[in-house]
Amino acid sequence: MLLLSFASASQLVDLSRVPPYRPVFVATDAFDSSYLTQLEKATTQNLPDTVQLAIGNDLAYYWHTRNLDRACALAYKTLVFAKSIHNKIWEGRLLVTLGAVLLRQEKLDSAFKALTSAIPIVTKKDLPQLYTQLGYVMERKGQLSKAADYALEALHTGDTLHDIKAQAMAYSDLSNLFWKQSKFDKGIEYGLHSVALFKQRGIKDMDYSFTLYVLGNNYLSVKDYPDALQYFRLALAQSEQYQFYNNLADIYIALNQLYTLTADYAKATFNARQAIRYSTLLDNNFMLMRSWLCLAHLQNLTHQPDTAIASLKICLRVAGNYFGDKFFLSRAYKELGDAYAATGDYKNAYTAFQQYDILKDSVFTAEADQRVAQLQTEFEVAQKESTIKTQQQSILQQRRLQWLTLGAAGLLVLILAGLYRTYHNKQRVNAQLEMLNESLEQKNNQLDKRNAENELLLKEIHHRVKNNLEIVSGLLALQAAQTDHPSAQAVMQASQNRVLSMGIIHQKLYQKGNLAGIEMKDYFLNLGESILDAYNAADRIRITCNMLPMDLDIDTAVPVGLIANELLTNSLKYAFGANQPGEITIDLKKTEVLDQYIFCLGDNGIGRPENTIAKGTGFGTELVNLLVQQLNGKLTTCINHGTLITIRFKYTKPHNEHTR
Repeated sequence: MLLLSFASASQLVDLSRVPPYRPVFVATDAFDSSYLTQLEKATTQNLPDTVQLAIGNDLAYYWHTRNLDRACALAYKTLVFAKSIHNKIWEGRLLVTLGAVLLRQEKLDSAFKALTSAIPIVTKKDLPQLYTQLGYVMERKGQLSKAADYALEALHTGDTLHDIKAQAMAYSDLSNLFWKQSKFDKGIEYGLHSVALFKQRGIKDMDYSFTLYVLGNNYLSVKDYPDALQYFRLALAQSEQYQFYNNLADIYIALNQLYTLTADYAKATFNARQAIRYSTLLDNNFMLMRSWLCLAHLQNLTHQPDTAIASLKICLRVAGNYFGDKFFLSRAYKELGDAYAATGDYKNAYTAFQQYDILKDSVFTAEADQRVAQLQTEFEVAQKESTIKTQQQSILQQRRLQWLTLGAAGLLVLILAGLYRTYHNKQRVNAQLEMLNESLEQKNNQLDKRNAENELLLKEIHHRVKNNLEIVSGLLALQAAQTDHPSAQAVMQASQNRVLSMGIIHQKLYQKGNLAGIEMKDYFLNLGESILDAYNAADRIRITCNMLPMDLDIDTAVPVGLIANELLTNSLKYAFGANQPGEITIDLKKTEVLDQYIFCLGDNGIGRPENTIAKGTGFGTELVNLLVQQLNGKLTTCINHGTLITIRFKYTKPHNEHTR
């Protein structure tokens, strides 16, 4: 009996077939965006209870990609039907679906309640989806460490069940969490692994599209714009084919950010408006809030602070008083503070920046950073469990073979009896050694625990120092904005940059595993980017740093960083004319023969003729000379088609540094 005669090549429901229903995005993806209409027509037919429940569950789950209210109504209706016929398996699955819908309606507590109530009644094969949705709830609440735990639990269960979809989703969630913690290399690694698993599965569904989007986000964060655009376009094509409004809103937000970073503001504005459109169609406040946030950021960037304030007020009104995702909420207050400051409303700007700092610290806690950092190790251990089980089976077979060999060697018992005394003594020695090893292991564990606690505390200290320096920088910016005197503003700007250079050092210390040193190439690039932004010169001045990665201890890194700040600022202010493009190069290398460092900073600007008076107050030059003396170094200047500053200073090995 043929229930439906669909125009598509893939017939979804046919009672003459076993099973009669081919679940969408599980058995097939050979259909277009009309699949929901087709499934709704099928529900009007006389279907077996289990088929009716399966179709109702899929309708509720996939309607949440287009209309959340309709999805919620379908989930409740089908859940009531499952309870009426006492079908516990489908009751549990529908609770998971209901939790997914409530989550996207911003009803986080209700979603958590529905999901946890499903745990005792779902089958094991449904657990990965349940853990995934619980992880999303924790992520939206800003509890990234708990979100990581649920992602890992989903991965363990998926491995046990050999469920490729569950494994792919877990890797996707880990990629997204690493992105939120600014660990982009790991985010790319896990995202690529997730995409490979989705390709192996061969089904293009909403989660595959979302994974492509997450991978694009990671590439965007490391400024690999071609790869980011490639994955965003792949995600967009899949989401448009099946009309996943939620994914479309996410992707258009990401495309807005990409085109904003590449200064294509017309495309950036178009994509922000598209994000607002799909978020409104979906009636999803989380997506709508983020869409307005992206538009406001673009308006701030293009010097439209009043328009940005209006957009941000809509953004915060959409978020309301119970918005769970503090990550994006903190960004909204940061943009609002910038907009108010640009209009001269420093009172409201200060209030917005205070709220931003509170929200930012609540998300990027030391606990969350530590948990995500440990996640890789825990994951690798978990991946080896299946290998260990296989090895245990092999060991068991080997032991059986050994017993057979001992049975056949029974005639040698008399010879072995003579060796018993030696064996007994050896066992006693082994027992003593084992006790000694256990004692040493306990002591080592205690030392490891103390070291970990001390490292965490030291990271937290650097984190707080960095935050305090940011506050000082913000206060200097506000003070500069309150004066109309150009010289005073320049002094404030220079002081703000010096504070920023020290703040970046403390940020690098708490973000990396090695607390004894600073990686200088990454530091120089971050410092240069910040200074270019401060002088609004990013579109005409390029900073290159061709040096190899190199660590310096903090006592050396601080004066070198301050010197780099002064020289960079000096080049930006005096080396290039108004709107003149140019390039600044930074290099730091160590010469093993002379046991010294060579730091160079040059530009291709106008240079300075001999016997001319230096511009500015001269404080920067005096500060550089004092810092060079602190390093026991020597500074030389070469002016020829630009300016090249070279500083040579001795390498002093720290007392606690081990031989390399």
